[in-house]
Amino acid sequence: MTGLNQRQKAAVIVRLLLDDDEVAGLDRLNSDAQTLLAQEMAGMEVIDRQTRDAVITEFCDRLESVGVTFPGGLDGTLAMLGQRLSDDSTESLRRAAAISGQTDPWARLCALPRESLIALANAESVELVALMLSKLPVEAASATFIALPRERARVVAQAMSMTSGVTPAALRRVGLVLLHAAEALPKPAIPTPACDRMGAILNFAAADLRDDVLGALDERDVEFADGVRKAIFIFAHIPTRIEPREVPRIVRELDQSTLVRALAATAEGDAAAADFILTNLSQRMADGLREEREALGKPRTKEVEEAMTEVVSTIRRLQEEGQLTLLMPQDDE
Repeated sequence: MTGLNQRQKAAVIVRLLLDDDEVAGLDRLNSDAQTLLAQEMAGMEVIDRQTRDAVITEFCDRLESVGVTFPGGLDGTLAMLGQRLSDDSTESLRRAAAISGQTDPWARLCALPRESLIALANAESVELVALMLSKLPVEAASATFIALPRERARVVAQAMSMTSGVTPAALRRVGLVLLHAAEALPKPAIPTPACDRMGAILNFAAADLRDDVLGALDERDVEFADGVRKAIFIFAHIPTRIEPREVPRIVRELDQSTLVRALAATAEGDAAAADFILTNLSQRMADGLREEREALGKPRTKEVEEAMTEVVSTIRRLQEEGQLTLLMPQDDE
């Protein structure tokens, strides 16, 4: 017998794991459990060797008696099942859990597409919309706010001053109300907006074809054309859409010969993007890339365009994987 209660034994095990930096998973405990554990550790001082060994032995015996464990929650279960469930099944489970109150509704709301967020922002009371914008990631909140009619945007902005005193319980109720409202919105057969789909297609079109298509769209539907322009992300947009600190991460994902060819671009916007990349790398790396670019001479236009397309594809992949976030497009892009 050690004379320690279960929390104190847990504190001993965690303290031993801390010596080896092996405490991954503590963040999966709820906040109350984390607090209790920390309080136990704060109230303990010296544990003798015999007691320590007894706690370790008991812990190991309990581990050996365990046959199988389950995550004990939906998020953990879905992570364990991974790709074995269809996207529709995963989505249905998450939606049902959020609506029933089993999980945080705000996680679902933050994952809604931009069009759904804008629809909610136009339909719900300004107080609810102000709370929604307070909880959304900054980029999503900004895109939603900018899309509001000017007068409604002013009223929502004024309502933001009343969000500071909201309690966690009230915030959760608001999240459930908004999630129910989101579930009632019409579901398009093709989830990706048409302007985004067209923009993604034009990302990889030649510059002259892209300009020709956008010109034709301007003549027929200015609003759609504007949406397509905002969805397009090309090499020349890198200085305005990429945070300088993200440049080294992007470069690490690229084959160096591909990067050098892309940096050889001579068109005004593309050359500015190449300078932006070089400026935000270490001096040594930037000088090395400049030397390789000089040694390359004048590559064929097609080779440069293919290299720039590869850079854009890499950035898009990192964005889809959640490893970087594109900044909002400028009005003149």
